Amino acid sequence: MISKEKLKKIEPHVNGLKAIFVNETGIVDYIGFCAKLIEKISSSTTIKFGERVINVNSNDKEALVETPNEVYTGLNFINCSGIYSDRIAGITDENQMIPFRGEYYQLTKEAEHLCKNLIYPVPNPEFPFLGVHFTRMIGGGVECGPNAVLALGREAYNKTDWNFTDLREMIQFKGFRKIIYKYWQTGLGELHRSISKSAFVKALQRLIPEIESKHLVPIDPGIRAQLVSREGSLVDDFMIIKKNREVHVVNAPSPAATSSLNIGKYIVDNFL
Repeated sequence: MISKEKLKKIEPHVNGLKAIFVNETGIVDYIGFCAKLIEKISSSTTIKFGERVINVNSNDKEALVETPNEVYTGLNFINCSGIYSDRIAGITDENQMIPFRGEYYQLTKEAEHLCKNLIYPVPNPEFPFLGVHFTRMIGGGVECGPNAVLALGREAYNKTDWNFTDLREMIQFKGFRKIIYKYWQTGLGELHRSISKSAFVKALQRLIPEIESKHLVPIDPGIRAQLVSREGSLVDDFMIIKKNREVHVVNAPSPAATSSLNIGKYIVDNFL
């Protein structure tokens, strides 16, 4: 914990009463990390891209995975399919993925000096979201965001995107209706920030008052796969389910990417 005075020395433009300074905090070139994984895995096995899983079955000896092209057989099946992991695991009646679109801006060059490190607000413990924050990127530049807007489809990356099947599934799910009833005011606030750039700027100004609308350039959004229980709670911890020769990673919230190698080791040590 550091004082306001020390905070100002580390981040002269940040507004705050106190702060938690984590000296070890950093970021990873995750695209480069995945490319290196592909390189290592490809040296000893085959990776298939663009194949949609239709069905998964297993017994105590083997697992079978059916796609439009082939039926694959193996000793184990590990499901890490993110936004579709609940469907592949067959748990959508009890726990269902609800997609939230995270929208981001990037600081212009003239404003990059306002952020020297990674700057996060104090999180709301009710939600497994980080709140809008500032991140210095591996290749240079500073990203700001995200908000958390309900997406109208599991791959509805743009504001006008929607998917009838996904929407129907969400509306029919009891847990989703409970979440909407419980947090409709918070949801409207996130939607307001999505529609109004000035509202997004205002949220960022709580951390860096000098930020102005002219300093923000929109960049590509992302989709957060958020598992919601039938009781209407946002599942904020990892959930891994084993069934015969199947292992389903059905919820992997932040920091899933950062800790992915340790998650893999945990699965091997405890489930295989």
